[in-house]
Amino acid sequence: QVQLVESGGGSVQAGASLTLSCKASVRAFSSLQWGWFRQTPGHEREFVASLSWSGERTHFSDAVKGRFYISGDRAANAVYLQMNSLKPEDTAVYYCAADPCYSDECITRPESEYKYWGQGTQVTVSS
Repeated sequence: QVQLVESGGGSVQAGASLTLSCKASVRAFSSLQWGWFRQTPGHEREFVASLSWSGERTHFSDAVKGRFYISGDRAANAVYLQMNSLKPEDTAVYYCAADPCYSDECITRPESEYKYWGQGTQVTVSS
């Protein structure tokens, strides 16, 4: 069982930056596909970004492309979501997810196929 713990959320002004962290409970970084999702009240959870198990491929939603970046640190067994030029519409609870998938093509897999989830961290962007 892999447990994921997110951190780094908070309240910022529009235009600011935040970096979210997601740390796994086991040294399983190299065997996991990673994803970040977000959810606002009354809406379904939506995809934000993903990182392949190899660490060589990334995928972003159109809403965050060019502003958000995803990266991993094998030594720390952690994945990060760097969020720049934040907008009020980025306000949401952000969730880290992971799944054993040994193909770079998995970066486009849907939310339903991720096996492990964190508890979420709130990001609030004010105008």
